[in-house]
Amino acid sequence: MTKRKLQKETNPKQNIKRLKATKKQSESKITSSSSEKWTNKERVLVFASRGVSYRDRHLMQDIRNLMPHSKPDCKMSKGQGLFSINEICEMKNCSKCVYFEARKKKDLYMWVSNVPHGPSAKFLVQNVHTMLELKLTGNCLKSSRPILSFDSVFDKTPHNRLLKELFIQTFGTPHRHPKSQPFIDHVFNFSIADNRVWFRNYQVVEEDGSLVEIGPRFVLNPIKIFAGSFSGQVLYENAAYKSPNLVSCQFHELSVLITNLDTYL
Repeated sequence: MTKRKLQKETNPKQNIKRLKATKKQSESKITSSSSEKWTNKERVLVFASRGVSYRDRHLMQDIRNLMPHSKPDCKMSKGQGLFSINEICEMKNCSKCVYFEARKKKDLYMWVSNVPHGPSAKFLVQNVHTMLELKLTGNCLKSSRPILSFDSVFDKTPHNRLLKELFIQTFGTPHRHPKSQPFIDHVFNFSIADNRVWFRNYQVVEEDGSLVEIGPRFVLNPIKIFAGSFSGQVLYENAAYKSPNLVSCQFHELSVLITNLDTYL
């Protein structure tokens, strides 16, 4: 081996430069990885009670497919109390919950809760149309992140501002979630009309902002907002809300009155 080769191999200055270069590369990798960390670790438990109809079950499945940060669970029996959902969320390591409660196999209620400290909101689900029913032309990538669009009415009253924040934390996919894709190609639209929350899902077709509806569609009629998770002090109660039982009773009374009038006339 010649002297030049020995000098090249045993030159300490070159080794120090190499070490510094590798150190800088490792530091740059660490800083880039730390900046690209998944920090918002929101997980949403989406499940239903027993007795849910086929249409409501398809709606629940559509919501699960639209939320890559959701987790499924088996149907909960009606004998269990609502407060036990907090324990199920802790076992599943979920901080939010969307629970579909079926009654009389025709009425569907939806709970949106921040587990375990609250608040939570209860809605009556109306005008349900799933993706299979609509067969719309819109389409989006599975597990892509949505843009959340809210009506300006949400900022006018305190209970609507609370619902807006609850929807943002529940339906918004966390940035850099492992199951999500780094694409934004659809919009969740929440609008208020007739004291109800209307949900629509649109595909962003082009950069100019043109939209095509994907589905599903449903309307949320707010009933109550609680301070705790599935319990606690009532923060808001909808005075204009009428239960489905009351509506059916009033309809029956009107039909009886009309038949009596026909007999007299």
